[in-house]
Amino acid sequence: MAGHSKRTLIPGAGPLSRVPAPAVFLLVLALFGLGVWLRGAVGAALLGVLALGVAALLAATWRFLGPRDRALRLLVLGVLAFIAVSVV
Repeated sequence: MAGHSKRTLIPGAGPLSRVPAPAVFLLVLALFGLGVWLRGAVGAALLGVLALGVAALLAATWRFLGPRDRALRLLVLGVLAFIAVSVV
């Protein structure tokens, strides 16, 4: 893999480093829980917002991830999109 620009992500070096991890976890949990609980268009919209956030983070970190990590994150994104479509 010569020429492949892959570097280790260092904790605290990114733009989201000042956001507390427990707050992000609770926000994701709340969006997912409300989306599934509310169902319908509102629930799908909440899950869609969550999916957009996951997609944005995936796009921003794509070049730093290995093939297995990429596949797992795409799987999570796909499952989230499937759940968003199924709650309508």
